[in-house]
Amino acid sequence: MATSPGGYYPPVGFHFKVEFVGIGNDNDIRFQSVSGLAIEYDTESFKEGGENRFEHKLPLRTKYADLSLKRGMLTDSKVIEWCMKAFVNREFKPVQVNVILLNEKHEPLKRWEVIDAWPKKWSVSDLNAQENSVVIETLDLAYKYFNVK
Repeated sequence: MATSPGGYYPPVGFHFKVEFVGIGNDNDIRFQSVSGLAIEYDTESFKEGGENRFEHKLPLRTKYADLSLKRGMLTDSKVIEWCMKAFVNREFKPVQVNVILLNEKHEPLKRWEVIDAWPKKWSVSDLNAQENSVVIETLDLAYKYFNVK
């Protein structure tokens, strides 16, 4: 891990890859952005009789945001074939998705293992003859939980 003269230097957020365990090809690891690596508690509020200054908040269960992946559209993608099987044929086969943050030597710094991911939404950016832009596909995945390694 690189360090600055003052100590620790945080890693950059633009050098990463996404692996779909058991599916995909070399192009299927390249994504423009990943969002949704978030965890939080559902809470329940409890009001105590006679205490009007505050209410107690009790943690219930953890919940995870949907994982959102964006990239330039591929015309040959095993990941999108997997999505279409789920959407069209209702063949749900949850997979593990690894989001791996890399260092300058392309070595893993941090890994998020997303467990039992399945496609929730797939969309393609607008096609517009008046713009000169890349077609972006967005894949939203629901999942059970993730582990940080």
